[in-house]
Amino acid sequence: MKKLALIIVLFVFSCQNNGVEKPDNLIEKDKMVDILYDVSLLEAVRSQGINGGVTNKEINDFVKRKYNVDSTQFVKSNRYYAADVEEYKEMYEKIKTRVDEELKKADQTVQGVVQPSTSPNSTQNSDTPKVY
Repeated sequence: MKKLALIIVLFVFSCQNNGVEKPDNLIEKDKMVDILYDVSLLEAVRSQGINGGVTNKEINDFVKRKYNVDSTQFVKSNRYYAADVEEYKEMYEKIKTRVDEELKKADQTVQGVVQPSTSPNSTQNSDTPKVY
């Protein structure tokens, strides 16, 4: 019985440790949400092949230029945040809310209700990969 109790205690403690060490150059959470938002949009364009889409290299170059992070830093930070499922879910809920807001704005613009604007969080700038 004592062995079973010990196994259960060890199991509980092992579940609490996400097993992923915090990287030295961890991207801050808000910046990571911005990066994941942009990458999600670019991946959607790439996967749909809209007029040729964009390449993985173009996506990586865009993230590097816009956010001043390299692919290794991004991968390590993403792995760290993904290890905490609840935190990662919250991050993606923020991204979903942002996408929903942008879709609403786009619908209103198409209907002529609102003029397009350029916000500081907009992905439309000179560094954005072009889809023709």
